[in-house]
Amino acid sequence: MLVYIHIPYCDSKCHYCSFNSYVDKFDTRIDYMKALHTQLSFELKRFKASKESIETLFIGGGTPSTVAPELYTPIFELLKPYMQKEAEITTEANPNSATRTWLKGMKDIGVNRVSFGVQSFDENKLKALNRAHTPKQAKDAVMIAKELGFEHLSIDLIYNYQGDTKTLLLNDIEQAFKLPIEHISAYELTIEDGTKFSTTPEVRQEDENLAFFVSEEIEKRGFNAYEISNFGKYQSKHNKGYWELKNYIGAGAGAVGFLKDRRFYPNTDIEAYINNPLHITEELLSSDELLTEKIFLGLRSIIGLEKSMLTEEMQQRIEILCQEKKLKCDNKHYYNNNFFLSDELALFLLG
Repeated sequence: MLVYIHIPYCDSKCHYCSFNSYVDKFDTRIDYMKALHTQLSFELKRFKASKESIETLFIGGGTPSTVAPELYTPIFELLKPYMQKEAEITTEANPNSATRTWLKGMKDIGVNRVSFGVQSFDENKLKALNRAHTPKQAKDAVMIAKELGFEHLSIDLIYNYQGDTKTLLLNDIEQAFKLPIEHISAYELTIEDGTKFSTTPEVRQEDENLAFFVSEEIEKRGFNAYEISNFGKYQSKHNKGYWELKNYIGAGAGAVGFLKDRRFYPNTDIEAYINNPLHITEELLSSDELLTEKIFLGLRSIIGLEKSMLTEEMQQRIEILCQEKKLKCDNKHYYNNNFFLSDELALFLLG
């Protein structure tokens, strides 16, 4: 079982961000963290959590580093009896707010992995994206985390912004590999409704070659792709758990939970969530919907597809892909040779 906790606070709203986050609600943080505790207590019972049943905990947002470590402490105390001894415990962090004091506080309560929202080491690009940190702050934050002894460090990068060139992106990758990280998430810029960039969609380049370029440059430096956007010497257990459709608790305003064939959606509005953290909408997924998700997730990651889960018609189609060398095939599994073709292959299988 996995646990995801959503922190909906940010110092500033990035122009591409469609996540449930706010820059003007900081006065609700104490009450919000109490509401999280209430929901998590309920979810542990709903999911029938037992000793050492939680494999991973991921704190995302928003910006988790805008909330003081002491406000997380009651939540960690609640979850501790259910955590595996070797559980992967991740927090996202922005370089401008991930101070030495904050990082040390999070490490002291049990966090062992930090994922930094860097996005770029180019100052002009950071300003254009409305990121709140400088390249130096990004590098310093990663180095401080290493000094403090975190086991695993990761950074995010974004590409296909209008100003991106191979030279700029290569510099981002080279700067990343000078840092003591073992994981990179490289995301293609997407234009989402309601974001600042949705009014100027031309800021996104339509250049498929950059995706291949970024992937190739990261992999040639020893970070293997284990999903279309994720590379590393260390593979995040939490990420892989999502792609395997493991059960996961989703706590917080805008989070999503999953149990067997149901999804759970708490309130997205912060005040509404604080007033009633147990107001959770359920969605029942059909067997066809679950199969479709498994196919898309399996083909865009190293998880692959199990032959036994496919219909006879799908197996006939997949044999064509194996003959064309688009998939690696053995007696029980099928694996994608090119993650960038994953959607195309999935649609072919689904007819």
